[in-house]
Amino acid sequence: MANFHLEDFARRLIAETLFYDEEYEALGNLSLVDPSATREAFVASYAPEDGVFVIEEATEWEEYEPGDADDIGYALAVDSREHGSYDTPDEAAAALLDLARKHNLAPSITLLFEEDDAG
Repeated sequence: MANFHLEDFARRLIAETLFYDEEYEALGNLSLVDPSATREAFVASYAPEDGVFVIEEATEWEEYEPGDADDIGYALAVDSREHGSYDTPDEAAAALLDLARKHNLAPSITLLFEEDDAG
């Protein structure tokens, strides 16, 4: 029986989070959150229009006060710059794991749906 490798396990979970379901127009989004600053530091998702996985570094955030009546618990990024783009979810997952380790960041997963513009 093969040994359990926590890093491989985490990388696989991250990679599977970064999905795009064309039928439901659903998108898996992973934020790396700075717990001490209570705000997003990096945001990653699949860019269906480009066919790549993109990691963006947050540069500006919404106004946020801890204890606000929200369920998120941190300030969302309102502006960012591209940190990198990757051809596979595994490459993006490895980069995210490295960023999380380097900056001591926590994960937060969001499921997004494209909005219907008709009507």
